[in-house]
Amino acid sequence: MRGLFITFEGCEGSGKSTHSERIYQALIRKGYPVLLTHEPGGTKISDKIRELLLTKEDVVSMDNIVPNAELMLYLASRAQHVEELIIPALKGGKVVLCDRFSDTTIAYQGYGRELDLDVLYAFNNFIAHGLIPDHTILLDIEPKVGIERSKRLKKAYASEGELDRMESQSIKFHNSVRKGYLEIARKESKRFQVYNTAKPVEDTYNEILDHVIHLIQSHNVVSKDNRSK
Repeated sequence: MRGLFITFEGCEGSGKSTHSERIYQALIRKGYPVLLTHEPGGTKISDKIRELLLTKEDVVSMDNIVPNAELMLYLASRAQHVEELIIPALKGGKVVLCDRFSDTTIAYQGYGRELDLDVLYAFNNFIAHGLIPDHTILLDIEPKVGIERSKRLKKAYASEGELDRMESQSIKFHNSVRKGYLEIARKESKRFQVYNTAKPVEDTYNEILDHVIHLIQSHNVVSKDNRSK
């Protein structure tokens, strides 16, 4: 039986990485076969592309990268990620939790960079071999609030304490990205579940966990604990 593919999406500072990690740990404790991964990245090749895309200081300056070139790098990372990691995990019956996937491309490169949406959907379909998330959790946040949250977290935990290249884009760009996410969620309401991150973190986490457990049970994914009974 094919596994279950759940993605976490959201603007910068929305908490998707935190929640996807916590949901992953909860599912591990419950004995479910689960894989946590992220984009850009997830494999050695994809991680190298991630370094190039997000760094602000490197041998190669990315400040002047054109939108089409940026897009191709993200897609190259996804191509490797899908074939090397995600598809094999799904074929193995695992629950795959992915921090960002194809909806990120539509929101960031489509609505943010204003590239042609039809072209982006076609590219995503080709790169991912038609793979679409079974369910997507969108953590919605007002961009200014999210960026400030990212700054605080990086000052507290990151050695460099600075925003990466994408986080450092203009507030206009981030507002367009948020608009894109909400529009995608509106059009694909059966796949998306939207959470307002203005709520206390624990409340949001518990709501997401209940939702994910329901999805897993509906998909008939059996935990190791139940298999042994």
